[in-house]
Amino acid sequence: MKQLTRFFWFCSGANFSLLKRSPTESNKYIGIGATVFFTGVLAALAAGYALFTVFQSIWPAIFFGLLWGLMIFNLDRFIVSSMRKKENAWGEWKLAIPRLVLAVLLALVISKPLELKMFEREIDRKIDEKRTGFIAESKLNLAKGFPEIQELEAKIDTLNAEVLDFEKYRNQLQVEYDAERFGEKTASTSGIVGLGTNAKKKEGQLDAAQVTLNELRVRNQVRVDTLEAQIRGFVALRQAEFEKQQPGIDGFDGLAARMEALDALTTESSAMSMANVFIMLLFIAIETAPIFVKLISPRGPYDEYLELHEDKVRLFKDEKWTFARGESESRVGYFQDTHFYATDLQKEKTNRKNKAQTEAEISKIESDFKS
Repeated sequence: MKQLTRFFWFCSGANFSLLKRSPTESNKYIGIGATVFFTGVLAALAAGYALFTVFQSIWPAIFFGLLWGLMIFNLDRFIVSSMRKKENAWGEWKLAIPRLVLAVLLALVISKPLELKMFEREIDRKIDEKRTGFIAESKLNLAKGFPEIQELEAKIDTLNAEVLDFEKYRNQLQVEYDAERFGEKTASTSGIVGLGTNAKKKEGQLDAAQVTLNELRVRNQVRVDTLEAQIRGFVALRQAEFEKQQPGIDGFDGLAARMEALDALTTESSAMSMANVFIMLLFIAIETAPIFVKLISPRGPYDEYLELHEDKVRLFKDEKWTFARGESESRVGYFQDTHFYATDLQKEKTNRKNKAQTEAEISKIESDFKS
């Protein structure tokens, strides 16, 4: 229990020695530390899931998820530990506002991957709908990209229609021939029963039409087979092109795609939108809870000890600075005095030397002039 308490103290960023001197503050900082710790755990889980959708591998997701969780934990710990309880409440709020903004941003980042996980089934359904639409669109575009298939199919339809039309003509001759044999009176028959001249004539026309029909069927079937072979070649090319696009369609399951699907779901469903907002608010509340605890809690013994310790350090620094400045000023004064004295003495020696040299030169000139 003691180790767990010290761990949560560490998570809260509190000073152990000062907390031991103020035991009434222990529970408050245990609560703050636990909030910071579990926020880091949630951040690690959220990042791990988000990165798993990116890498599609568990080990990189675990590694980077733990790294992200430690970073969020360190940021939260810094935010909480850097806050100080002041006598002025407005001063505390001014210091807390930037930290609250950062905490809200962190909460938004942490909550989004967990939202994706919570609504995973609905998102999967939406992504399947998207994939179906992409497949239909891809096939439509590929169909437009291969107009030769439609042209060849049109030629096949023309050849088949030609055979059908001639079959109709041949069937019409069969009807007229039967009517002539059985004595049915029509516009093209004589109405005499039996195989007369007209019946034999129509029989000859029917036989010729049947021969022509057989030849037409064989000839058009050869053409149809050739056209169908060409169509199969173009269909194979179209299928190969579709198979090139298929991995991209099947792989439409990344983080951006899931966020887009979640956005579409929240737009379509008010219930989904409300649930999304509530989850986001929950994480904002969790992330900002340690800051608000520090803001609303009264100034306690730990804060007094901490301020006293920091004031002592500040006073010690001022003392050291004053002492160091005094020593420095003393050394500078001594240097200036000795330096200026040495300089004046050197100037005097130089003047004496120059004066003696000048007098010697004048004496030499005068002696040379007299001689």
